[in-house]
Amino acid sequence: MWIKLLARLSATPGGMRWMFNIYPPFRGAGIRVREISQDFRSATIELRTTLMNRNYVGTHFGGSLFAMTDPFFMVLMMKSLGRDYIVWDKQGTVRFLKPARGTVVAKIVLPEDRIEEAKAATASGGKFEPAFKVDIVDRDGVTVADVEKVLYIRRKKDKA
Repeated sequence: MWIKLLARLSATPGGMRWMFNIYPPFRGAGIRVREISQDFRSATIELRTTLMNRNYVGTHFGGSLFAMTDPFFMVLMMKSLGRDYIVWDKQGTVRFLKPARGTVVAKIVLPEDRIEEAKAATASGGKFEPAFKVDIVDRDGVTVADVEKVLYIRRKKDKA
């Protein structure tokens, strides 16, 4: 019963946003998904400083900064490609550029040409490992960290 409910909720951007926002690791880290576009091509995530995500020197805990971006390129690509594809996170890298204080925001964008590139690269059954980058910015628009994610994408064997 729960699996069917979760599957139905994740079928819509609003349902998926709700699921992310009640997900205990996100809640505990202070991460909020503000928006997932209707076409699953973008998501806006914010992280506010709280007692639970502040490090020893009073700035955002680096793990929370990475976590706020972690699943989104994979999930958006999965939704965009559909059930005929396998999509996994393969690698993630975060660079901390400035101390992150206050509310920070990441705007994840999955351009249509990257989706078409994935389809073309996997049409013959091979794997494709594209890299995506997102900046995490503070309230003044200053980049405090950037995250690069590498996905593993392959067309399912019986679909090739």
